[in-house]
Amino acid sequence: MRKQNSTFKTAFISEAGSGLENNDYFAFVELEQYACYVIADGLNDLPDAESARLATQSIILAFQEHPSMTKQAVLSYLEKANQMLFAADSQERLKASVTVIITDYAKARYGYVGNTRLCLYRDGTAVESTQDMSLGTEMIREKKLPEDVLSRHEERNNLYAYLGQGKGLRPFVSKKIKLINGDILAIYTRGIWENLDGGELNDVFSEAKGEPKELLDNVEDLLLSRQPENLDNYTFAAIFIDKVFLDPNKKNRTKKIIIITAVVIVIVLAITLALWLLSYMRQKYRDEMERKYTNTIEYIQDKNFLRAEEECKEAIKLAEKLHDKKQIQEFSDYQKMIEAINTAEDAYSGEKYEDAQSAYITAKERSRYADRIADVYIDGQLNRITDYLSVFDYIQLGDTLAAQGDYVRAEEKYLQAKSLATRTYFEKGRKEAMEALEALYGKRDKAEEADTQEAKEKASSETGAAQLASEGDKAFTEGDYQGAKAYFAMALEKYQQLGDTVHGELIQTKIASCDSKAEENEQKETQAKDYIDAGREQEFSGNKLEAKKQYLFAKNIYKQLKMDDKVTEVDGLIEILETAIDQDKEKQEKEEKENESQEAEKEESKNQKAERVEEKAQIADGPGV
Repeated sequence: MRKQNSTFKTAFISEAGSGLENNDYFAFVELEQYACYVIADGLNDLPDAESARLATQSIILAFQEHPSMTKQAVLSYLEKANQMLFAADSQERLKASVTVIITDYAKARYGYVGNTRLCLYRDGTAVESTQDMSLGTEMIREKKLPEDVLSRHEERNNLYAYLGQGKGLRPFVSKKIKLINGDILAIYTRGIWENLDGGELNDVFSEAKGEPKELLDNVEDLLLSRQPENLDNYTFAAIFIDKVFLDPNKKNRTKKIIIITAVVIVIVLAITLALWLLSYMRQKYRDEMERKYTNTIEYIQDKNFLRAEEECKEAIKLAEKLHDKKQIQEFSDYQKMIEAINTAEDAYSGEKYEDAQSAYITAKERSRYADRIADVYIDGQLNRITDYLSVFDYIQLGDTLAAQGDYVRAEEKYLQAKSLATRTYFEKGRKEAMEALEALYGKRDKAEEADTQEAKEKASSETGAAQLASEGDKAFTEGDYQGAKAYFAMALEKYQQLGDTVHGELIQTKIASCDSKAEENEQKETQAKDYIDAGREQEFSGNKLEAKKQYLFAKNIYKQLKMDDKVTEVDGLIEILETAIDQDKEKQEKEEKENESQEAEKEESKNQKAERVEEKAQIADGPGV
């Protein structure tokens, strides 16, 4: 019903001027829903070239196949004509300037390429006009050429865009223009604008009324009165818009749009709130998960594996809620390691040292999937169990030698057992070794009724050497490896003077252990420094949780080395990092609150606007005065 309920009057003139052939072309088609108006100016030198006609027909046919006034549709009509001209079988490449107008009888959209022109007159004033796609127009924009001399300048027809150029065509397509009753659309070719300037055309349109034919006659009379020496082909088309189409369903459609908009706003608000709650809960779960993870690491470093297992299980539950497969796998690896350590701890507490040894080895295998965080503790436990078992082996071997009457070698084994038990704080083994020594000395006293002075001196030397070795064991146990090495060196000298190669070899082994332990401590201190450097790098890159983990690793090593000043320094780094984490969290919460406040204000504004529109709609629907 659009065409029947609107009044569009169209008229045009098209003449060859001074030329033999008219290479201009104008055509239009008015359908029920849309109308299309096309004007084309052929740019070929051959008089029989039909570029303008082919371009116009191509656009009209493309429009009739898919009537639309979208920007993409207008572009497709122009591109279709461009391809038709480019592929046409002709003596020279066909070229044309084109302007096309598409209207739905209420609004209009135009597109053009080249230097055909369009003007929209409203109340006798031009409110919309096109600009040529020529070098001359570019010179005007750059203020290299006055606007009033363009129609006579040699670069006016030097086009950078035209139909028929093939690839790279970039036509101009306007936005939709709302039409009102009394509007006049004029499209014309260069035969008009080269001889009549814009001011003269404006004067003609300011007096336009009635039928478009009268306007065309006035324009043609004005053109011919100039009597130009070389009048090019000229075409002028005018579309008088006496009545635009008014949509009878606009009010209902507006009301429906308001209702739909309100429903959409409510839905969007609900979805936004749901997404915010989901994001809030996910962040809450993630923060709690990270806290549990940190607690797990700290409890492991504090050797509290029962509490570490509880925290790790909680972290896994939170990771499962977040569906974070990576964290689930990482926490599961930690949990398996902790469970293996707790199994080993139970066997160790029950003095089932062989079972504990096997369990700690299993834990060591699983520790490699958990950042090897418990390797130092597991290695310490394995070394301790090895020492405990060695104590029992020394005592058993001493018993065998004592039974054979070899009191010297038996004493050696008992002393080795006692020294090893003392160094590893193995009270039960030390007690058994002492009891074995007392029994051995009793047997030896009964077997030896008298000792020579040489034997006494030897015994004194052996006692002195044993005392020095014992002092060295004590220093070694306390971590004073340099002091222990000095005691062992003095004991070694005495055993060498006594010719006791067995004890001498044992002392040399202990000296080597001192060197090894000292070197090991240096390596641990270096490793701690590496952890601190890694933590600082992670902190600098923004991964504060990983940074804290590295600092905790370093702190654990300094604790083992009894370097209290370094422990205090690392605690300071951790405290600063935790403060930064808390500040980040507070900042994030503040930003979320601000976003909520802004969303609420926007929503309130939208609701108020919708209420005002609805009130206006109700007033419009009410009875007239």
